[in-house]
Amino acid sequence: MSLTFKPSVFRMTCLGAAVAMAVTGCAAGTGGGPESQGTSSFSPDAELSGKLSVMGFGTSDEIGQTRYDLATRKLSNVDIKLIEGQLNIQQFLSAVATGDPPELIYADRNQIGTFASRGAIMPLDKCISDEGIGIGNFLDTALGQVTFDGKIYGVPEFNQVQVVFADSELLVGAGLDLSDVDGSDWDRVSAATKAMMERKGGELSVIGHDPKLPEFLPLWVHANGGALISDDGRTAMLNTPEVVEALTFAASIYDMQGGFSEVKAFRDSTDFFGEGNQFATGTLGAMPMEQWYINVLNDVTPEAPVTFTTVKTKDGEPFSYSNGSAWAIPADSSNPAAACRFVKTMTETESWMAAAEARASEREKANKPFTGLFTANTEADQKIRGKFVEDAGAGNWNAGIEASYTANENSFALPANPAGSEFETAWQDAVNAVLNGKQEPQEALDQAQEEAQKTLDEAWESWDSKE
Repeated sequence: MSLTFKPSVFRMTCLGAAVAMAVTGCAAGTGGGPESQGTSSFSPDAELSGKLSVMGFGTSDEIGQTRYDLATRKLSNVDIKLIEGQLNIQQFLSAVATGDPPELIYADRNQIGTFASRGAIMPLDKCISDEGIGIGNFLDTALGQVTFDGKIYGVPEFNQVQVVFADSELLVGAGLDLSDVDGSDWDRVSAATKAMMERKGGELSVIGHDPKLPEFLPLWVHANGGALISDDGRTAMLNTPEVVEALTFAASIYDMQGGFSEVKAFRDSTDFFGEGNQFATGTLGAMPMEQWYINVLNDVTPEAPVTFTTVKTKDGEPFSYSNGSAWAIPADSSNPAAACRFVKTMTETESWMAAAEARASEREKANKPFTGLFTANTEADQKIRGKFVEDAGAGNWNAGIEASYTANENSFALPANPAGSEFETAWQDAVNAVLNGKQEPQEALDQAQEEAQKTLDEAWESWDSKE
């Protein structure tokens, strides 16, 4: 995705809970079962008409608007209506249950497995092959998130990854460098936290390191050589030694700074998106954070002493935790051919290049660097970088660009499963129980493992029974 701020990332947890509530009360569609490949006809040469309602997508910036304009020109005889705003999951699944869904949806990739297992969306293999969508250009990790039980149920768009942000002045003042906070050596992360942390009048005044729990537990687990779930999405792995050790360590970083509650309260008191952000005020040593925040900092405080690197495994290898959005066609869509054509146009390389040109022009007018797009289409990403991404000038912004592209090329993702929101709730509840001092890591993760596996077993049993 672009390095521009996307507010939707802060809603993911809430949306996950909404999925959990919605799917239990809504009937499934009719076209998404294991044997269904859809009976619709797709052809890149077909003249299309009818209506196309699109739920969950908006044109709030030039990236969306440029591609949308191209899609509407390709579908000039189709009446397109955008239902803007974040995908309303309850509204969508209720529409599926009543047999009147939108023709196309734009959703978080971690929702695709649940939607597919409920029969709410159709497999897209025929759409992809017949319409000629260049699926081979897409990131494997992004495709993995939209591939359920061997079939592709979504076309990925944007890729959100993390890099390490650090205050270069705090690092130098403590005699440290980026290798002390990139996660490759956890003892050094602990030492760096203590070295940069400050307290005044008994209160925290500088956070040495923020591990960003609960949401980034998968990041720490992967760094430790573990995983939260098996590759086939059927087996929870929440209480393995690697996960327990990762949670224990990340929680200890908060404990040495007064506890999670104190760190979070101090973090929340800062002007995160304004001139009083933590790096401009020298109140945060380091943290992993999504790459879009680079543009936020460059826009509001271009002189801030912030520098960047990739998150590293204990073996020193760069990596990131991939998330993002995807297009999916409801099982009972009344115009799947138009939906497929729209998706192809929105995600093809030529459209991304046009959008990048529009973004680069806007950045030039504002005298700001263009830091690239991360689209999940690797061909588009490479061409955009080669044509539009230039020297970002003074400061460490070039390091941010380089770290973001490296992170994007070395990402992992959790596989699609039929109980995505419930699974996420299980491990996040465990993390919160530890952070709030209610349980020890092993106890909390043992409980989460039992709950998550029960939910997965039930969901997979329901799906497998359809075969």
